[in-house]
Amino acid sequence: MKILLVEDNLIIAKGLIYSLNQNNYNVEHKTNVIETKKLINETKVDLIILDIALPDGNGFDLYKDYIKELDIPTIFLTAKDEEDDIVKGLELGAEDYITKPFSTRELLARINKIFMKSKKNSIVKLEDISFDIDKMIVYKNNQIINLTSLELKILHLLLTNLNKVVTRSEIIDKIWEWTGNDVYDNTITVYIKRIRQKLDSDIITTIKGIGYRIDEK
Repeated sequence: MKILLVEDNLIIAKGLIYSLNQNNYNVEHKTNVIETKKLINETKVDLIILDIALPDGNGFDLYKDYIKELDIPTIFLTAKDEEDDIVKGLELGAEDYITKPFSTRELLARINKIFMKSKKNSIVKLEDISFDIDKMIVYKNNQIINLTSLELKILHLLLTNLNKVVTRSEIIDKIWEWTGNDVYDNTITVYIKRIRQKLDSDIITTIKGIGYRIDEK
């Protein structure tokens, strides 16, 4: 997947490029409106991370007048956090909006979700396993796999972080968020074991002492 980062702050850009490359994204970096238009005309881009304040123009105008008609998913990246700016960005049709300072992990999660949504029919296919994101149904060789609600959510969490490790503590926090129940570390091991058994698949990789990862094949 190719991401275009439009950001004139070179320190921020350097950190983002490193993080995106580490997560297997191909990144192009531009610092102004003119360069951005030229690249989009010459290269296919899957997603744009667009700063609003650019030296030769405004990110909102660039999106509205040029990017939107090309139907390229866009995340606005800006230091502005006023509610009106957030609403304006989303009403223009952008996929998301994130303000500086921000967590790189949060941005990566939002990018992954956008790419997941953009997949045809919102169905993720890995080997003989298919996950219908909209219906929250898992299939193996076109047969429905009966996972519990919590098992589905854990699998969905791993799939929305493809090629990234999801730590055991993150899963524990999410289970608390979903259910309001405290769980212990060994409980996560049990849930993952059950999911693997029901899928009869090795798509979930254990990262010893850290967590779990599903890789895009």
